[in-house]
Amino acid sequence: MTSPIAAHSPAFAFLESPLDRAEHLRDHADGLAARWPRSRVVVVDAEGRAAADAEGGPLRLEGADLACAATGGDPCASALFLGLRGDEAWFAMRADAVVADIAHWVDLRRAAATWPAVEATAFAQARAVLHWQARHRHCGVCGTALEDRRAGWLGWCPRCKLEHYPRTDPAVIVAITDGERLLLGRNAGWPAHRYSTLAGFVEPGESLEQTVAREVFEESGVRVRECRYLASQPWPFPSSLMLGFIAQAEPDEPVVGDELEDARWFTFDEVDAALRGASPEGGLLLSPSISISRWLVSHWHADMAGRRGR
Repeated sequence: MTSPIAAHSPAFAFLESPLDRAEHLRDHADGLAARWPRSRVVVVDAEGRAAADAEGGPLRLEGADLACAATGGDPCASALFLGLRGDEAWFAMRADAVVADIAHWVDLRRAAATWPAVEATAFAQARAVLHWQARHRHCGVCGTALEDRRAGWLGWCPRCKLEHYPRTDPAVIVAITDGERLLLGRNAGWPAHRYSTLAGFVEPGESLEQTVAREVFEESGVRVRECRYLASQPWPFPSSLMLGFIAQAEPDEPVVGDELEDARWFTFDEVDAALRGASPEGGLLLSPSISISRWLVSHWHADMAGRRGR
């Protein structure tokens, strides 16, 4: 039976209202400079927070509001071009590269939960690429300082002539079921009673399906029989792409090692109460709704409810 959730767009952060990335404009410096004064600019500080207004909402900054921190510099020349929303260009800049009166900052998790989707999604895009830029300033082959090209999307080595592109780290995240129960795990640093779907990074030479089976077994000792891809979510903490699966597994008793503090099977009724916010004190606490993890749990719950005739 197809879950009713699968018939709709996934409901989690950083997917809704993406910008038109307008890749063809990245080589047109003059055209971008002409758009700069009336553009929207997302300013991100060294901790990955975005400029906000006094209420914690997105601070509307335009190119004309900003000056370059380097004397005589052109702020547009050092800005990352994010894309277009209609005719409006969107850029991102590091806080230390601009001169602006910014008193309030908001982290991406809070923005994902409270900002309009277009601003939160643009913030996620900006944070991921600016993080890559800040940590990839030199060529990994010869050590020469890279030059930013293509409106911030390419690091070019003037010595090796090598091109360096923003990094994305693929990771699987999995709702694991034995047909009746859902397997969830928790890390030691999480709030009490918080459990989530299992996840792990894809290794070189490995398929996504192989990663699912390996990660689940490594973290819980549970054997996966088969899995199916459902959806994905960009997760810029700092540069992951979460690839969501549902997996059928053996009803093995979970055994955790160094990666998790605990893993256990949860019944439909326990998950149902957690999703409704009706768990008793000390009951299951799930990941927030901004994450694909929560959506995967909801997907499993909806499928189980359909099979039970609820």
